[in-house]
Amino acid sequence: MKQNLTIIFTLFIHLVYGQNKQAGEIIRDKSFSTAIRKAEKFIDSLREKQGIPGISVCVGNKDKILWAEAFGYADLENKTKLSIYSKFRVGSVSKLITSLAVGKLYQEGKLDLDAPVQQYVPDFPIKKYPITSRQLAAHLSGIRHYRNTDPINIPKNYKNVMEGLSIFKGDTLLFKPGTKYEYSTYGYSLLSAVVEGSSHMPFLSYMQDNIFLPFGLTHTTADINDSIIPYRVRFYDYMGKKLVNSPLVDNSYKWAGGGFLSTPYDLVTMIRGLLSHKVLNEKTVELLFTPQSLENGTSTNVGIAWRINKTKTDVTYIHHGGAIQGGRTFVLFYPESGYIFAVTANISSALLNVDEAMAVLRFFVNSPNTER
Repeated sequence: MKQNLTIIFTLFIHLVYGQNKQAGEIIRDKSFSTAIRKAEKFIDSLREKQGIPGISVCVGNKDKILWAEAFGYADLENKTKLSIYSKFRVGSVSKLITSLAVGKLYQEGKLDLDAPVQQYVPDFPIKKYPITSRQLAAHLSGIRHYRNTDPINIPKNYKNVMEGLSIFKGDTLLFKPGTKYEYSTYGYSLLSAVVEGSSHMPFLSYMQDNIFLPFGLTHTTADINDSIIPYRVRFYDYMGKKLVNSPLVDNSYKWAGGGFLSTPYDLVTMIRGLLSHKVLNEKTVELLFTPQSLENGTSTNVGIAWRINKTKTDVTYIHHGGAIQGGRTFVLFYPESGYIFAVTANISSALLNVDEAMAVLRFFVNSPNTER
């Protein structure tokens, strides 16, 4: 009941808030006008070359949002243009949002990352080896990813997190946890059950009250099929060279790993919140951004969801992407300089990756207005 009331309240806030926003609104920091003009040209050319229906982008730093703009259409059939408040499916970038919940519960002493998951999810079957929340969050658990035989292509609404675990909970582990890295969205489904068990709240209620609100993510919500969600875009894919509506899907089995809607503005706001340590302290943020290692000491370059790499010039960058039916998202930031990039598109085939993110940020980092 509490979860239903929270969701209804969230949708009401989205409706009221959305009505006060003008479609197509743009944020441009005047001191970065040259960088923004170059970035606009670059992003719009990507949209045209790749045939992307709509693309939204945001750039910020530790201090503020520098640029937010949307290009193209939220709905092609009705010729509805995008707004910077348009909500996109962010796919696996949902894992980054979920990592904040893991960090907060750890920070409050409610979650032992190295305890067996059954401490928080007693109904999850015991496997040959114990699995920990740290291993789930870092893709070291041995929980499998998708299979072609999974019952997810036919839309089915899973009433709660525990019901969604039925897809994989009876399967054996792929390997001894901690000995191998293997990406797993289902691992995050189980992690959302851990969040419920450690917080004693339904997952979506916990995320709304303890993550979305404190971090100021006013345009982030679950992609609930039958709900009226203001500014939710239409979703598209290519069938050969033909642009078509994406098939109907129900993401209720994977809220934590791929079921959220959001905006580049919110994603940049989220990272700015992490860098400011206002909600999660410095120690907790360091945990999220520290690469985990295998039992043999090999680094995975993956922290608690976040991917950590270095450029050829030894500059650290942290990033993650998401691809889902009708959606592509990518985020990247430089923790030392604090420059942040996020982009979303309403088509899964959009080529938006590290190179594109760095190209945009280069305009800003190399701007004459950038403090050195």
